[in-house]
Amino acid sequence: MEQQYLSKLHPTVDYGAGVFLLIIGILTILGNSAVLATAVKRSSHLKSPELLIINLAVTDLGMAISMYPLAIASAWNHAWLGGDASCIYYALMGFLFGVSSMMTLCMMAVIRFLVTNSSTSNSNTINKNTVRISIAFIWLCSLLWAILPLLGWGYYGPEPFGISCTIAWSEFHNSANGFSFILSMFILCTLLPALTILACYLGIAWKVHKAYQEIQNFDRITNAAKLERRLTLMAVLVSVGFLGAWTPYAAVSFWSVFNSSNSLHPVITLLPCLFAKSSTAYNPFIYYVFSKTFRREIKQMKCCCGWLPHFNTENSMENHVSMMWMGRENIRACPTAKLNYGEASAQ
Repeated sequence: MEQQYLSKLHPTVDYGAGVFLLIIGILTILGNSAVLATAVKRSSHLKSPELLIINLAVTDLGMAISMYPLAIASAWNHAWLGGDASCIYYALMGFLFGVSSMMTLCMMAVIRFLVTNSSTSNSNTINKNTVRISIAFIWLCSLLWAILPLLGWGYYGPEPFGISCTIAWSEFHNSANGFSFILSMFILCTLLPALTILACYLGIAWKVHKAYQEIQNFDRITNAAKLERRLTLMAVLVSVGFLGAWTPYAAVSFWSVFNSSNSLHPVITLLPCLFAKSSTAYNPFIYYVFSKTFRREIKQMKCCCGWLPHFNTENSMENHVSMMWMGRENIRACPTAKLNYGEASAQ
């Protein structure tokens, strides 16, 4: 007989959670669809690291499309819909796309760090085939982790608040088999990627700071300072956004491993879950703020009649760098290139 998953929240809280997920889902679908549409339009000009941005958009879209409708309907129903089968499906999808997103963000940070610390010629060794292999590795690893609970190492089950499903954290404090799964997953899929992202972006910030010092003797110092602030702030937002969205959920989940699921109020377990799901929505906004290329393409998509002036991608300095992967190669270039890049960035 299938288990009944009833909400432990007040109906008003259930309704609010459903509305929140609906808003996040709409923003996720619209924003990441725009990222994919821009990628298709610029397919001939895409740089290899941008494939990771596309992959991240796919994981975010996959989570929103495959999970959010069921979660919203369950929240407004005040009970989980579909029983055990849909619970396992939802938890597996969440684990698959969640691990894929984390590993993609980690790979993005590593490649950007390598590009930042390489000369222009050496950075070209990170070609599209290398990134495609990395993406395939990400999906294979994510799929492996997602099916392990189905094979007997770990469990899927309802969240403590009753209207969502995930890894059954609270089932593991009396199970050595389950605890080993949680510990391995926490270290390999959460802790190490988070530390890697943090270390890479701190390294990037330091290198950009050093590059800023190297060009202080040039007249265009104001443009160089703007470029430094843009790159550093973007790196900080990406890393802090990732850590900020997932750390509360990881902390609450890890607490449940060692304590009863009833030791925390259901609302306390709900909020980190919702906050983690919001991570699927904000990346397109970061791209829009920091990438003139993405911003320009969005404006062109808004104007379906095509009255906006045509931009010459051959002569655009920003087209020689890609979305959030811009800047360091040109900083390493000759003084004239540095000054020209500063002028283009200030436009």
